[in-house]
This record gives sequence, structure tokens and C-alpha cells, in this order.
Amino acid sequence: MARSHEFALPKDNGCVAIQSGRAYRVDSPPANGLVVPRVAREVERVLERFAVDAGASHEAPIGVWFRPGIFGHHRVGRAADIYAVGGVGLDAWKARWDVAMARARDAPDAARCAAILCAARRDNLGWRLYKALQCHGRWSQPHGYPIQLFGPWTRSEGPWKYISDFLLRAHRDHIHLAK
Repeated sequence: MARSHEFALPKDNGCVAIQSGRAYRVDSPPANGLVVPRVAREVERVLERFAVDAGASHEAPIGVWFRPGIFGHHRVGRAADIYAVGGVGLDAWKARWDVAMARARDAPDAARCAAILCAARRDNLGWRLYKALQCHGRWSQPHGYPIQLFGPWTRSEGPWKYISDFLLRAHRDHIHLAK
């Protein structure tokens, strides 16, 4: 996966790279996932749970790709951006999700609609990752701001559905999280 930009944090800031787990593998260069230790631990914990729930194992881990952010809390290592899971970009996972949701809406009956929704929830690793981060992560919520978990599914899934169009567009191809 190509890097759109590079950003290096100062060496003395105490940041560490997000590490691979037993059921997931960090495919991006270590510098792409530099965060403070408490963010690394939280991301690693949720990624492991997500990967195990998705059926991954030590023998067949799910790959995750980070890219460094350039604004705000990225500069102090409090945020991470995930751009791909399972070798597929989050924008492609979202496009697949949208196709499945359109098929479900057009289904001839409730049983077919339910089957389409069940398959999409089972097979779409992007959506599954977003939901795992939403349900199992403890992300920051600065006073007056939404919970710091944004991505392609934010408007439909939350946790903060009323984000601006600008913020939604800015996170259409990745998942941003901060602690």
C-alpha cells in the first residue's frame, strides 16, 4: 500500500509502534502507527478481539495497515488512522457495504433482506473492524467534541452520527481513533 505522506514524531515523545498480535498482523511500516503506549495498548487489545471474532488465528492473521496522521492529536501520539484491513482499503470495504445495503433494500422479501444483511455483517471486515472499535474501545471525547472514532460508517453506525459533512468526507477512506 502506498504512503500518501510521511510524518515523524520527535524521538523523545515516548511513542511506540502498534504491534502485531496473535490473530492480526500490522502490515504497514512501524513508523505509520506511532502512538503513546496507552493508545497502542488499547488499539492492540481491540484489534486482537476483532481478529479472533472474525476467525483469524496465529496461523492466518488479518492484516491491518496504518498511515500516520498530520493534524491535532496525531502530533502528540494520541491518535491512529487505519486505512486497510485484510489487504483491502476501508473505502473499498465501504463501497462493498453500500452495495449490500442497496441489495437488501431491494430484496423481494424480508427473509432475503435478512440473509443479505447477515452475509454483509459476517463478510465485511471493514464494517466488523469499525463495530469492534466502537463496541470494545475506550476512545476520548474531549469536552464539546464527539467521541474520537470516525470512519466511513460514522453517519450510519455512530457513535456520534451528527458529524459535519467535512469531517465525514475527511474520514471516508480510513478509521480515525484517539484516546
